[in-house]
Amino acid sequence: MTLRRAVTAIVTAVLSLTPAVPARAEQAAVDASTREVPGLREPVRLVVDRYGVPHLYARNTDDVFLAQGYNAARDRLFQLDLWRRRGLGLLSSAFGPNYVERDRAARLFLYRGDMQREWAAYGPDTRRAVTAFVRGINAYVDWVNAHPEALPPEFRRLGHRPDRWQPEDVVRIRSHGLALNAYPEALRAAAMCANGQSAARALVKLEPAHEPQVPDGLDPCDVPADVLDTYLLGISSVTFDGVTLRSEPPAPGGSNAWALAPSRTATGRSILAGDPHRSTTAPALRYVAHLSAPGLDVIGAGEPVLPGISLGHNDRAAFSLTVFAADQEDLQVYRLKADDPGRYLYRGRWVPFTTVREEVPVAGSTPRQVELTFSRHGPVLKVDAARGLAFGLRTAWSEPGAAPYLTGLDAMTARSFPEFTARVRRWAAPPENLIYADTSGTIGWVPGALVPRRPRHDGLLPVPGDGRYEWDGFHDGAELPKVSNPKSGFIASANEYDMPSGHPVRVGYEWEPSARKERISDVLSGSTRHTTSEMARLQRDQVDEYARRIVAVLRDIPAGDDPDTVAALRHLLAYDGTASADSPGAALFEPWLISHLGPAFLAQFMPAAVAARVPRADARQVIDALERPERWFGTDGVAVRNRLVQQTLRAAYAEVRGKLGADPAAWRWGSLHQALFTNPLGDSVGPFPRGGSVTTVDASTYYRGFYRSQSGAAYRMVLDVGAWDNSTFVSAPGQSGDPASPHYSDLAAAWTSGTQVPLLYSAAAVARNTESIITLVPAASGRG
Repeated sequence: MTLRRAVTAIVTAVLSLTPAVPARAEQAAVDASTREVPGLREPVRLVVDRYGVPHLYARNTDDVFLAQGYNAARDRLFQLDLWRRRGLGLLSSAFGPNYVERDRAARLFLYRGDMQREWAAYGPDTRRAVTAFVRGINAYVDWVNAHPEALPPEFRRLGHRPDRWQPEDVVRIRSHGLALNAYPEALRAAAMCANGQSAARALVKLEPAHEPQVPDGLDPCDVPADVLDTYLLGISSVTFDGVTLRSEPPAPGGSNAWALAPSRTATGRSILAGDPHRSTTAPALRYVAHLSAPGLDVIGAGEPVLPGISLGHNDRAAFSLTVFAADQEDLQVYRLKADDPGRYLYRGRWVPFTTVREEVPVAGSTPRQVELTFSRHGPVLKVDAARGLAFGLRTAWSEPGAAPYLTGLDAMTARSFPEFTARVRRWAAPPENLIYADTSGTIGWVPGALVPRRPRHDGLLPVPGDGRYEWDGFHDGAELPKVSNPKSGFIASANEYDMPSGHPVRVGYEWEPSARKERISDVLSGSTRHTTSEMARLQRDQVDEYARRIVAVLRDIPAGDDPDTVAALRHLLAYDGTASADSPGAALFEPWLISHLGPAFLAQFMPAAVAARVPRADARQVIDALERPERWFGTDGVAVRNRLVQQTLRAAYAEVRGKLGADPAAWRWGSLHQALFTNPLGDSVGPFPRGGSVTTVDASTYYRGFYRSQSGAAYRMVLDVGAWDNSTFVSAPGQSGDPASPHYSDLAAAWTSGTQVPLLYSAAAVARNTESIITLVPAASGRG
């Protein structure tokens, strides 16, 4: 049989796939094509719907994961290649010698343990799925390298080619795990060095209530301000300035998710809603896909570099997630031997650091040799030989089975809450609240996290690395709590402290404010007839209860004689606490709180240099100080509070007037606060006026003096459990990574307006909305 006849036969065969595969032969406008893909065992149909979502229909799971990898590379190749280079420490191989130090930093955080233990820690089919997924990526990489005219524009602009992957790449890269516990440890050490417990208390509200204990043998003043520079360099995202790369620290994340029991909905079916808060980028961090094969039918969002999905549903169960604030990191302080700084004190002995020498390939230059230093706890971040100290990091996310989100590959096929719980009990990183709902009406919550046992310290400050503060292993996942079918008829999670009172497992102390959770719960408890459209509106809710509490305090603040202070107070007393983009009140309140009042509050307790390292003052502590000033500022507390408010209001009013003009009635929060989906090479989408604040359900993170939104819910979904085609989503700015594609930014308008589009699931619904069909067929020859 000739090659042409062989391919024709395969295409004929794929058109006769099971009825579950939609065929749009009746719509001539559908774009159709065929591609040979090495490694496939049987044909796969890749149906792209009008929203850019790929629906992959295969006859076996190996092929569906291979096709997922192939399609992810087809749509997001530069994003995939950059993720791999960043994670493995291979940026210099494409972009030159300026990134050797960045590559060295990234290599410190790779998984370097036993690979057999690593693969065994996941679900039984994980290694096979990852291997198939990587074969799919490589099939597309090989094709595009053989057809350079088809390379995405980023490769042509930067003058490099995509690399092939290994399955181990997926699990060795750990720098996207959302753990940053070491940062507040270093910050707390600096604060306590300056002003003891009062400074530590001002930093963040600890839950449960707790006073940080300085570990015996630690001098907080020993911890330098730059102790985490290498760490931040190794985990930060990559952006470009022209063709010069630069590093930026990751924006903090958050998330909302909730599940409604049938008793709370108009249809008598459960509803699950989820909106993870991550950096707003173009292309989007998330990628939506539908994977269908015998025994598998899942749809939802995941990261394009990973097989499977982490937020979505199968034919019976829906699931979402929010960050669960388990403390997974300890900063270690080592005493060096005076005459041999290559050794550190550990349990009464001077033991050697381990040094690994690696070669970093460099584009346009000779390879560079780098040295990586490790202690028994993990990577060494900084050596201060003059003071005889070194600083290292112990992490839970460097353990076997802690590749971020990969446990979701096993969890996504669970069909009952007991099955789902059993599978996520081995979830290690990042720590997550998993929210669940299924067609039986069951709703549930279970956290997934690898939680260290710390018998001798609380994890809130660095510890001497001399053996006195070792972890006593990890809590078994079954020791963590779970909830199913509560009497309230709903479960909500928004990164707040959610451990049951008196629970014996000490998870951590640093949680997000409960404002979002409280607002969600207030709305959900107010009706037994909720609809999916109402839940989509709740995801866009911009009521800020913290703002309302602060405005209430302002009624007791004397305005004084300064005209700007008088005008500012008048303006804010009219603010209703809804941080909409068109709000004049939010246009003053948000800059005042974040850029003026918060920093001034911190400055009461710590030096300016330390306060400047705090991204944002904790709104809970600021509110408590406003409402109970004597507790914070002493017997003269009311006068101190009033003075702080007056001075900072005056400064904030002048700032906003300088930016938005002299007429406060014309001020709009969205004129200052805008969403821009940033692209590494400048093909950004936006900006768009943006509402919301750090503590609204529609959360938006920004920093002092710079009000552009840095992170928020770029992906939202609302799932009608059981009537799946009624489900909706939005993933901004779009599905494609190609700026020339209509799907690069076609969902930005829906996201900006607060609307969502259908998350199509059934064969009939997909068929009615098909845009293109790509038939993937096994290659007659070529490597796989």
